[in-house]
This record gives sequence, structure tokens and C-alpha cells, in this order.
Amino acid sequence: MTKKAIQIQISEGADARPIAMLVQVASQYESQIYVEVGSKKVNAKSIMGMMSLVLQSGEEVVVSADGVDEEKALDGIEKYLLGSK
Repeated sequence: MTKKAIQIQISEGADARPIAMLVQVASQYESQIYVEVGSKKVNAKSIMGMMSLVLQSGEEVVVSADGVDEEKALDGIEKYLLGSK
């Protein structure tokens, strides 16, 4: 399992569309991926779970991945959250 703290820098904020895109990015990987904010931890591949986090630009989250492509998964999620294409 790999974990990384990432500060959200999505330019358009983290409303429904960016969250849906984040779920799409996470779904590209075989690994189990979770996003943690405070004491709440949700599956990054779950749109309902991710919407429940109410993420804000500038907020720090901890992303963890566990599986065969966990490093690639963390890199992909980090790129997206940092606003890189």
C-alpha cells in the first residue's frame, strides 16, 4: 500500500464535474484507491462516496492505493488533483 498527501489544485473547484472526472481517473487502475479527508475515508471509484467528501480547492487530502498498479494510480490521481493534464 502506498499513501500520499496531496493539496487539491483543480482550477474549476471540486464540484460534481471534477469529482466525476476524478472517479474516471481512479477507475482506470486495478488498485483499490481511497481518498481521506480528516477521519472520513472513501473509495475513489465511488461517485457517491467522493461527492460526500465535499472537496475544496486548496484542501489537503491523503490518497492511498493498494494493488498491482498502485504507484501509477497515485501518480495519475496526483496529476489530476494538481490540475495537470
